[in-house]
Amino acid sequence: MDGGNQSVVSEFILWGLSHSKNLQILLFMMFLILYMLIVSGNIVILVLITTDRHLHSPMYFLLANLSFVDMCLSSNTTPKMISDFLREKKIISFAGCMSQVFFSHCIAAAEMVLLVVMAYDRYVAICKPLHYFTIMNLRRCTGLVLTSWITGCIHGISYMVVVVRLPFCGPKEIDSFFCDMPLVIKLACMDSHDLNTLMNADCGIVAVTCFILLLISYTYILITVRQSSKDGASKALSTCSAHLTVVMIFFVPCIFIYVWPLNITWLDKFFAVFYSVFTPLLNPAIYTLRNKEMKNAMKRFISRFLYPKLNSL
Repeated sequence: MDGGNQSVVSEFILWGLSHSKNLQILLFMMFLILYMLIVSGNIVILVLITTDRHLHSPMYFLLANLSFVDMCLSSNTTPKMISDFLREKKIISFAGCMSQVFFSHCIAAAEMVLLVVMAYDRYVAICKPLHYFTIMNLRRCTGLVLTSWITGCIHGISYMVVVVRLPFCGPKEIDSFFCDMPLVIKLACMDSHDLNTLMNADCGIVAVTCFILLLISYTYILITVRQSSKDGASKALSTCSAHLTVVMIFFVPCIFIYVWPLNITWLDKFFAVFYSVFTPLLNPAIYTLRNKEMKNAMKRFISRFLYPKLNSL
């Protein structure tokens, strides 16, 4: 297309999840409550791990970082989606759209790497228990967390550099509730098939590599658990099952959106909502309800800060 016929796109129109006003009001209430639960649940985990000395260990340090990443992941798209339910015309600026593309892929990639780090932490704890605190010291844990964020930033920047340079000349409507990379590429005034393939391959490298590393870690863990005592094996399996649940509910939607897209609009929206809303919501529940130490920390927190106030009344 001739560059002279192209117009500068300053904003995009989002179609959202529904066109029904009554349904949008219902969705507004539902997702507002869910987002408040996401923020409050992850903040509770951060506060408990920070204030309770019994949780000052590598595993809970990584869990605190996962809670922070989950809040960032949900906050990138959910507030905008919630506010748009009350708007007739759902508009997002070009800069806002590019920001969503960057942070979506940056935070998602960071979480994938962080989940691998958490699996490595469990591998060391179960397979090399005598050397656990030597291997997973504070310096190494901090370095691994920084590595996850650096990987995420590089991944996000690589996507944003590509999408910012695309020629947009209309249409400018996106059939989703946020600016997702595959949908934005479709709006470019060019043949986007090769670019889509390249972006899927890029996502595939990050997602599949992390997934394979996770499988390797948990395979070694399961082999070691089979050789352990019954009580130790039960505790290890309980911890690992929580991790594996989180891994599956995060990776499956991402794979079907970016690595192996099904190109079914309603299903893509469902997966997008699932990994940006329900995954950050489920993670606190999984790690608190299935973790005895977290439940004990919650009881200590309540008795320390709530009971004294009640007694003083």
